[in-house]
Amino acid sequence: MLLAKTLRFLQICRLNAKCPPTTAWATAPLCGATQRLYASSPIDMSFELFEGQTSDSSQTPLITMHGLFGSKQNWRGISKALAQRTNRKIYAVDARNHGESPHTTTHNSPSMSSDVRRFLEMRSYTKACLMGHSMGGRSMMFFAHKYPEMTERLIVVDISPIRVPRSTGEMQRIFDAMINLSLSPDLPLSEGRKLAQQQLLKATDSSETVQFIMLNLKKDPQTGAFSWACNAKLLNEFLPRFQDYRSHFASLPPYRGPTTFICGTQSPYMKREDWPQILEMFPNAEIHWLNAHHLVHFEQPQQFISIVTEFLNRPLSAS
Repeated sequence: MLLAKTLRFLQICRLNAKCPPTTAWATAPLCGATQRLYASSPIDMSFELFEGQTSDSSQTPLITMHGLFGSKQNWRGISKALAQRTNRKIYAVDARNHGESPHTTTHNSPSMSSDVRRFLEMRSYTKACLMGHSMGGRSMMFFAHKYPEMTERLIVVDISPIRVPRSTGEMQRIFDAMINLSLSPDLPLSEGRKLAQQQLLKATDSSETVQFIMLNLKKDPQTGAFSWACNAKLLNEFLPRFQDYRSHFASLPPYRGPTTFICGTQSPYMKREDWPQILEMFPNAEIHWLNAHHLVHFEQPQQFISIVTEFLNRPLSAS
């Protein structure tokens, strides 16, 4: 059942990927592809804007950031629904080194939160609601601690600030397979995808993870060169530092604004026993458990949308 749901999700993502992007994208280097220029921090993130028919310009916007190997296209359905139900502007962004955003020489929560700050300042927003899944959730949690005056509310999707469950060994094998992948530009995309999948399946036994990563494989229509949309080499270099996440908060006070965590009961990314420590970092937090794995927003979309809608529409005085 989970595999069927995941495959259906991937099909939706591929259909969404055919829609015109808001900004042009450049290919990441792989197998002879054109070298993408590397940007210094902060960057201008690629994004898509969603608005309902009665969007209220006086409402603060919601900025949503995806997880590792993801992109803004993964959040189109959720964003459309939230725009209609909250009357807010919803921005789905591509984090640095992902999707259509620039590749950089650094990748951590402080640098990604600086990208969010630049995003808001460039649009003259003094405050925003923030939502992030997994890697994106960690970036938004750091932003809320670093810039509480710019954070109206915080939504964290299936990730803990205390620990991460997946061993870096498996991730290291996945990144090695991506970086060392060599595909001839003469191959058709379908054949290149088959070979790439075979290589990645040697690194992990999770076909769902492989299918999700495969959304990053691109083929230049002019040169035929294959490339990864995400910056696999740089992400691999910063992989060991993912475990040092809490050190970023050492000198920062707790974020006391309204916060909600939405987590999957079948996901290892949030441990119930960590909740007391999390409340020390987010004293005004609540948590919702959905019958789902890591992709809670896909596996339980209606419940997820209802929880986020209620949280965003809740008067601040009642939070």
